[in-house]
Amino acid sequence: METTPDGKVKMPKVAKVKNKMPAPVQITAEQLLREAKERELELVPPPPKQKISDPAELDAYRMRKRKMFEDNIRKNRSWMTNWIKYAQWEESQKEYQRARSIWERALDVDHRNITVWLKYAEMEMRARQINHARNIWDRAVTILPRANQFWYKYTYMEEMLENVAGARQVFERWMEWEPEEQAWHAYINMELRYKELDRARSIYERFVIVHPEVKNWIKYARFEEKNNYIISARSIYERGVEFFGEDNIDEKLLIAFAKFEEAQREHDRARVIYKYALDHLPKEMCEEIYKQYTIHEKKFGSRAAIEDVIVSKRRYQYEEEIKANPSNYDAWFDYLRLLETDGNSSQIEETYERAIANIPPSQVKRHWRRYIYLWINYALFEELEAEDIEKTREVYKACLDIIPHKVFTFAKIWLLFAHFEIRQKNLNNARKIMGTGIGKCPKNKLFRGYIELELQLREFDRCRILYEKYLEYMPENCSTWVKYAELETILGDADRTRAIYELAINQTKLDMPEVLWKAYVDFEIDQEEFDRTRDLYRRLLERTHHVKVWLSFAQFEKGIDDEHAVENARDVYKQANKALKKSDDKEQRLMLLESWQEFEKATEDEDAIETVNKLMPQKVKKRRKIQTEDGTEAGWEEYYDYIFPDEESSKPNLKLLALAKKWKEQGPSE
Repeated sequence: METTPDGKVKMPKVAKVKNKMPAPVQITAEQLLREAKERELELVPPPPKQKISDPAELDAYRMRKRKMFEDNIRKNRSWMTNWIKYAQWEESQKEYQRARSIWERALDVDHRNITVWLKYAEMEMRARQINHARNIWDRAVTILPRANQFWYKYTYMEEMLENVAGARQVFERWMEWEPEEQAWHAYINMELRYKELDRARSIYERFVIVHPEVKNWIKYARFEEKNNYIISARSIYERGVEFFGEDNIDEKLLIAFAKFEEAQREHDRARVIYKYALDHLPKEMCEEIYKQYTIHEKKFGSRAAIEDVIVSKRRYQYEEEIKANPSNYDAWFDYLRLLETDGNSSQIEETYERAIANIPPSQVKRHWRRYIYLWINYALFEELEAEDIEKTREVYKACLDIIPHKVFTFAKIWLLFAHFEIRQKNLNNARKIMGTGIGKCPKNKLFRGYIELELQLREFDRCRILYEKYLEYMPENCSTWVKYAELETILGDADRTRAIYELAINQTKLDMPEVLWKAYVDFEIDQEEFDRTRDLYRRLLERTHHVKVWLSFAQFEKGIDDEHAVENARDVYKQANKALKKSDDKEQRLMLLESWQEFEKATEDEDAIETVNKLMPQKVKKRRKIQTEDGTEAGWEEYYDYIFPDEESSKPNLKLLALAKKWKEQGPSE
């Protein structure tokens, strides 16, 4: 680097790249390597094999190799690979003293390199220099006591040499550092290989103190159980439970303890352990406990014990749910269903009372829907299961007192209460209930339910009165008018039926007038009053000129068994065409003409068919502007329009269409 006159280092300028666009031809690394290989002008042959024939040549060879290794080390002393290769080469030359010197020099450079220590010790072991290897392992574990590889290799070497006492001594030194769990297991397994159970037990005692996890206590107990020390295993489980205490107890330890007692056929002990766990563990941790307890009872308990376990588990879960959210009515339903299978009536009634005490805080009907079914289920339980009629009546009355009828009501409750009284043969009470319901909160369901009840009792006069009340309350309900008229039709009073229909169609407001008129027309057709039917159609056409009314009228005329039926139907079609001609809805007129065309084809009258064909419109594709809600233009759209021959405004368009058709048939002039 250049320096300035005042002694400062002048940094070189970095060239700025002006064009940062990618090159048109991209070169990959693979292409560079391939080109470099192809451009090799001279292949360097491998060095020749050297054959050493006398000690002088061997010394020269060794001198060259040592010089090469030393040069590499001088270039980079911290690169341990050079040291390792150098030492391994000296080992291959049987120069162990030199190899030791190199290893020692390497350790002076980096004494924390685990690989150097391992390869140094492995060299001594390969050379069967046991004391040298021990010395190296001792130094290694002293300098790096947390490197587990040294301890494993050291103990393995001593055990392979059948120096069990030495291996044990190394393990003891290792355990003083409180290593990981695997180290303790290695020590225990070594003692077990030589049948030293007492020593293994003492190691386990220290192990569970150093690593006081639940799994380690379980392993200790299973070790004793495996070696048939049953009392000792039970003592370990008990000590484990006492060690963790009630605050830190774990379900795995208790499950293992219970399974141990189950294996020893101590089923009462196992049952006590499971119950202890259920009493002292948090309930969110008891799922596995319940599962294992159930399995145990299925294997070794009675049917009553099994059911008690299952029911107690589910009962507690539901209690927790409703404690967390008393307005969770679904949880109440599930809880009550569980109790009803158990069959304890007093407990079921108590739970129902607790459930219905949670009245929804708001007066919004959707918040009450699930709650009301609690009352319904309660009443049905009292009537069907408990068979307490007075209590059932009290439940219904209490439910009706709670509902805010001025805001909303539930017709289902009134109907269920009335049907209950009918089942008890108290017809007057049932009628009072329905009357009260209609008086407090008239609803469609209440009227329909009361009318259905009286119909089943064949009290037609009462049905008439109810229908009249219903129609006073809701005169625009067409289905009610139709039902009332159908009742009179069934009773055979055509005049009353006709009077009802007349009252209905003269109402100023109707929700579905088409249903009402259709029912009235069908009634007159059934009565074969064709003149009245025609009169009805004409009265309806005074109110609306909808194409469906005209089509229905024409269909009616065509269906009459009369010699003038075809002419009458044709007249209807002509009147309809004339009426729809004045409207702007061309789709309706097209629908009428298509129906008329089908009708004339069925009559096979050629002149009439030709007449209708002349009335058929031309279908033309047009374009129009689209405007959004705020008035801005949003482009164009295509649509189909119909041009009828009898329209004055359409005559120029038809003439233009005819000329275009003629020009298309002739073809373009050359």
